[in-house]
Amino acid sequence: MNRKSLAIHLMNRLSYPQKFLLIGFLFAIPLTLVMYLLISEINSRVDFTQKEIYGNEYLRPLRHLREYIPKLQLLNYQSLNPNLSNSQSRNDLEAKIDNNFQSLANAESKVGNILMTSEKFHKIYQDWQNFKLRRSQWSLETYDFVYQRLATDIDRLSARVGDTSNLISDPDLDTYYLINATLRQLPEMEKILSNIRLISQKISLRPDATPEERAQLITLSSRLREINDDLAINMEVAFSNNPQGNLRSALTQDLIKFNSLVKQLTKQLDKTIYQSVSLKYYTYITGSNLALKASFQLGDKTVNELDFLLQQRIAAFVNRKYLIFILVLIILALVIYLFVSFYRAVMQTVFVLDETSKKMASGNFDQKIILDNRDELGQVVGAFNKIADALVAANQEITVLNDRLKAENIRMSAELDVTRKIQQMLLPKDRELKEVIGLDIAGFMESAEEVGGDYYDVLQHKGRVKIGIGDVTGHGLESGVLMIMVQTAVRTLLAYNEPDPVRFLSAINSVIYDNVQRMKCDKNASLALLDYQQGMLKLSGQHEEMIVVRCNGSVERFDTIDLGFPIGLDADIAEFVAEKIVHLHSGDVVVLYTDGITEAQNMDQLLYGLDRLIEVIEINWQRSATEIRHAVIKDVRSHIGQQKVFDDITLLVLKQK
Repeated sequence: MNRKSLAIHLMNRLSYPQKFLLIGFLFAIPLTLVMYLLISEINSRVDFTQKEIYGNEYLRPLRHLREYIPKLQLLNYQSLNPNLSNSQSRNDLEAKIDNNFQSLANAESKVGNILMTSEKFHKIYQDWQNFKLRRSQWSLETYDFVYQRLATDIDRLSARVGDTSNLISDPDLDTYYLINATLRQLPEMEKILSNIRLISQKISLRPDATPEERAQLITLSSRLREINDDLAINMEVAFSNNPQGNLRSALTQDLIKFNSLVKQLTKQLDKTIYQSVSLKYYTYITGSNLALKASFQLGDKTVNELDFLLQQRIAAFVNRKYLIFILVLIILALVIYLFVSFYRAVMQTVFVLDETSKKMASGNFDQKIILDNRDELGQVVGAFNKIADALVAANQEITVLNDRLKAENIRMSAELDVTRKIQQMLLPKDRELKEVIGLDIAGFMESAEEVGGDYYDVLQHKGRVKIGIGDVTGHGLESGVLMIMVQTAVRTLLAYNEPDPVRFLSAINSVIYDNVQRMKCDKNASLALLDYQQGMLKLSGQHEEMIVVRCNGSVERFDTIDLGFPIGLDADIAEFVAEKIVHLHSGDVVVLYTDGITEAQNMDQLLYGLDRLIEVIEINWQRSATEIRHAVIKDVRSHIGQQKVFDDITLLVLKQK
């Protein structure tokens, strides 16, 4: 007996109940193993998340120590300047710090062994006790050194908690960036703000700051601004990747408030660059106090939301375990029921086949096998030849149809490919854009399908610069062809030196309208045209708003609704066409776009929106046109995420040199 027939030989020697028991046993082994591994993985994730909750619980009293200890240090200098307010006494602050150390000790007794923080905690606690006993013997310099060492040890303990509690390796984007904010960014910003406040407090005791102190404030301001920008970006990522949807509504107001206070403070600190400017350091003290207060409020709310998300995650894991158990029980019951039913059905079919075969063996070849069931055994004798004949005929027909479909697909693919290549060939090249005198230009176009319906172009002819952007309704082959028609019409009219915008757009509309009627399609296009010459733009045609960021950072929006009419929708649009003149100064940025950007959706069906586009441009307007384009497209892609791109995306950035 060869090896290949071993399984068949074994199955032929077993009765059906024995076969079912053997198959069921072999099926149960991998099922049990998979169940064990799956439950173990879920339990591991629950333990992972629970450890994060322990870390979050441990960090709460540490947060309060970062608030009260710098305030206590500040009292040493407030007592030297009677003009400074003193809202809290030393005894009150020390009592609060003692209470927080007690809360920290409680957390240490609960989770210290898990987080391996005992050594660092006892060192900090012992240093605090020594500090209270010996503080009266120290000078201000020694006082500051001890405070600095205590703050550093608290930061190290926080980092230790982040490492051992899994907080720094959280797998979800929303909780990861919340943890990054509470564990790293906010504590770092609070440390910087406390240093700014302390330096300002020291300077307020004297007529003016030393050059070294000004340099310190400038460095701290730069670092604070950098972390503040990163915090805003990271929190937006957390908001955009928050399935529960609780973060944006809960944290946005506090985040905006904190970001705004930090920006105001850093703007004031920028004045320290100028040695001739007399500085009001009381303003820096007030500004840093307000920013610290907002930071702690934001941190507390962020920690609460983080706890909520972690608890929700654990609850989801537990529910998943229960669901798995229930599903497995249901499946086992169903399998047992089907095994029994299958066995009875097979035995009934075998009995009929056995009886019929006996009759045929006796010479009764007219005997037909008649079975009530419709399974394979019931059809094998009476329908095999008919099925085989039908399959042969069907296979021949399918082969013919497949050949036709393949040829049609090849033809359509070739047409789309040619159209797409023509579109790409007609887009302005980098060399052409660089030849435009007075403007730094960068463009981008990406189709939602093989062929897009968006249009942009930058043309020069005999000293004239014509800039166009448009959007044909829909996308695909018809839209792409119509886009090429628009581009060709614009180039033709420019070549014939048509300066009047009314005649220019009317001529384009007439050509497109006639072609749309001939094509018998319902397409039309929005189209805006700009004539540029020596810092002056003439805008005409109806399209999306034109955004202009001036060289001082102010934003202007130009609505084009009254400057034109959709191309190809009506035979005559002359009465709707108007012109708007915009003067540009060096550093001004002009942004043109299609609705594929503002109406881009993420997985939550949230639109990207014009406000977010303007916000990105405001942040990056001082950069080159290419860098602005890159920043906008990167932010749009970040917003879209894994969502399908539903519309063509086109962007054109112009910057006056």
